Amino acid sequence: MAFALRKRGPSNFDRAADGSMTLIEHIRELRNRLFRASLAVVVGFGFGIWLSGPVLHLLQKPYCDLPKARLVNGECNFVQLGPADLFLLQLKVGLWVGLIIAAPVWLYQLWAFIAPGLHRHERRYAYFFTGLAAPLFAAGAVLAYFVTAKGLEFLLNVSGGGDITTTLDITRYISFVTNLILLFGVAFEFPLIVLMLNFVGLASARKLLGWWRVAVFLFFAFSAVVTPTPDPFGMTALAVCLSALYFGAVGIAFVNDKRRGRGKEIYAGLADDEVSPLRLDDEPVTATPELEIPVPVSAPEPVARPAPIDRRFDDMT
Repeated sequence: MAFALRKRGPSNFDRAADGSMTLIEHIRELRNRLFRASLAVVVGFGFGIWLSGPVLHLLQKPYCDLPKARLVNGECNFVQLGPADLFLLQLKVGLWVGLIIAAPVWLYQLWAFIAPGLHRHERRYAYFFTGLAAPLFAAGAVLAYFVTAKGLEFLLNVSGGGDITTTLDITRYISFVTNLILLFGVAFEFPLIVLMLNFVGLASARKLLGWWRVAVFLFFAFSAVVTPTPDPFGMTALAVCLSALYFGAVGIAFVNDKRRGRGKEIYAGLADDEVSPLRLDDEPVTATPELEIPVPVSAPEPVARPAPIDRRFDDMT
C-alpha cells in the first residue's frame, strides 16, 4: 500500500530570509522567541536561587582570605544594615546566575530571530565574534577576581590601623565585586572592536600597529579612571592585559589582510602628498618589429558632373 509523503514546506528561517513572512507572522515569531527565552530564564533563576549560597561564599573568599579580615576564631563576618538585605541579595545573585545558566537558550532565541535578516558572510562574522566574546569576558572576570583580593589588601593596610576594626556591609561588598567583574569583562571585549574595524575595511593592520602608542596611553588612562580601587596593581594589570590583547588583535588583523591580499597595491602605504616610487626593476620593453613599406594608393577617378534638371517653372508658381 503506497502512502503519499507529505511535502514539508519552507521553515520559518527560510521564509524570514526570503522576505515571504508577513508582519503578523514576524510578531508571532517574536512572541514565541520571547516566551521561550523567558521560560529558560525562569528555570535558570530557580537553579540560581539554589546556587546562591555557594556563589556568595565564592565572592566572599577574596576578602575572607586576607589576614586582617579574620577574627580571633579565624572567621570573617559581614553585616547587613537592613532586615531584608541578605534576602534581596540572594535574589539578585540568583537572577545573575540564572541569566548565565540560561544564556545558551536566550542567546539562541535572539540569534534565531536576527539571523534571517543577515547575509551569509555577516552570519559568519557573527559566529567568529561570538566565539571570541565569551572566553574574553571570562578571562576578564577571572582577572577581576584576583585583582579584588589585591585591592582589598591594599585598602585594609592603608585604612586599618590602631584599634579600628573593619566590618563590611555584605550588600555593598558583593556589589563592589560584581561591578568589578562586569567592568573587567566588558573591557576585555575591546579587541573585538579593533578586529571589527579591520574586517570591514576601515583600518588596515599596518595602520592599527601605527596607533599602538596612543592605544597604550588610552588603556592606562582608562584603567586609572574605571578601576574602583586606588591601588596600582589593579590599574596596571588591566592596562597590561588590554595592551596585550590589542597587539594580539593586530596580529590577527595582519593575517586577515594577508588572506585578502591587502597592502600589495603599488601605492599602498603612501601618503597623499608623498611621491610614488619608480618601478625600475621591471623587465625592459622590447621594440616593436619594423612595419612593412606601404603600397602607394592610386588617385581616385574624377566624379562626373551631374546633369542639370529642367524644371520649366520659376519660384513664384
